[in-house]
Amino acid sequence: MSNNAQAISLISDEETELFLQKITAPIFKAAGLPYNRNKVFIVNDDTLNAFVSDGNYLFINTGTIVAADDAEELSGVIAHETGHITGGHIITQKIKAQEMQRVSLASMILAGGAAAASGDGNVAMAVALGSQSSMMTNYFRYRTEQERSADESAVTFLKKTQQSPTGLYRFMKKINHDNEMSGVEETPYFRTHPMNQERLKFLEKAVKESPYPANKAHQEEFSRIQAKLFAFLSEPKETFRKYPLQNTSVAAQYAQAIAFYKLLNMNQAIRLINGLIAKEPDNPFFHELKAQMYMETGNVNQAKTEYQKALKLLPTAASLQISLAQATLETEPTPAELKNIINILNKANISQPSSMGWMLLSRAYGMQGNRAYSTYAAAGYSSAIGEYKTALKQLDAAKEYAKGNPALLLKIADLENRIKPLSERQRRY
Repeated sequence: MSNNAQAISLISDEETELFLQKITAPIFKAAGLPYNRNKVFIVNDDTLNAFVSDGNYLFINTGTIVAADDAEELSGVIAHETGHITGGHIITQKIKAQEMQRVSLASMILAGGAAAASGDGNVAMAVALGSQSSMMTNYFRYRTEQERSADESAVTFLKKTQQSPTGLYRFMKKINHDNEMSGVEETPYFRTHPMNQERLKFLEKAVKESPYPANKAHQEEFSRIQAKLFAFLSEPKETFRKYPLQNTSVAAQYAQAIAFYKLLNMNQAIRLINGLIAKEPDNPFFHELKAQMYMETGNVNQAKTEYQKALKLLPTAASLQISLAQATLETEPTPAELKNIINILNKANISQPSSMGWMLLSRAYGMQGNRAYSTYAAAGYSSAIGEYKTALKQLDAAKEYAKGNPALLLKIADLENRIKPLSERQRRY
């Protein structure tokens, strides 16, 4: 599991992402939306929240995943957020916010006029506060209506996928309770998803009317993901408190192995992960965790072996492809290994483009002595991290090296055409 720091802190984890795909893809299909796993993100934030943005991007906080009582609750949250997408609520919220700004300005002008007419500044304040209060009341009502609409859509999507809305109802009750207990400070999810008793009654009625029972089919898998996320994101003492050593379930041992690893107690960490591998030798994520342990403690050759096992079990996983490439490039690879790694990285950059993929590809081509492709890949890396001016300079250099190579020149031209508008926009703002 790795962190990708952007405007918000994102986590990349193949196991969690594949589980989210298993939950989300059917809901998107029921909603008539195309599913793209590159548009679903895990946010490293322990608060209860989930949200969507322009372009149908879905963001789910780790706090929501870890705090959910079961996979049904997570499925309900995702169905609700999908309702916001199909309802076009992102653009309408922007329009409403713009309207609020105009109303706010108008109220200030009106307040100024009232003050001038009466000669009393208190009148101006009363007019302004009255307008602001009315505006916020209307906006809150508008947001609540959107939430009700998203609830209705969620119930429809869950029904189409033969799921009960029980999870959504329980999660919303939990949010409402947490907000009531928190006092003045609203929980983040409540702040962005205002709740009222009418919504809860609607969901309660939908649960009673649903022909589908509670579904625990994904619970074991979900428990493991929760344990993994909790262990990586919490202090080891907290992990051992939640998953004590006397708990010998797979999920608990998964968390315990990570906690021991974070304490640099590699003997215990490897013992536990080897035990899990013995139980489930075809689980790629146990091999991945073992590889990560070795990689981050300097045992690169052992890490490479474990990443090879993991990738053999899950050959299309871009994150495993990149991890294997990184480990291999640290071990003085043979020409044959370099050729294989370049092939693997090119596949990874097609399925899930990333700055790390481009950087490693540039390095691999460089080790191969291929300056043209190495410089081209370096431009890809610069572009991926937002250094568009640097990327364009690197592409100019790549053109010189690529003379006589029409295939590469086409790749350079394609990347250049994508970067130039971004560079121009960056220059303007």
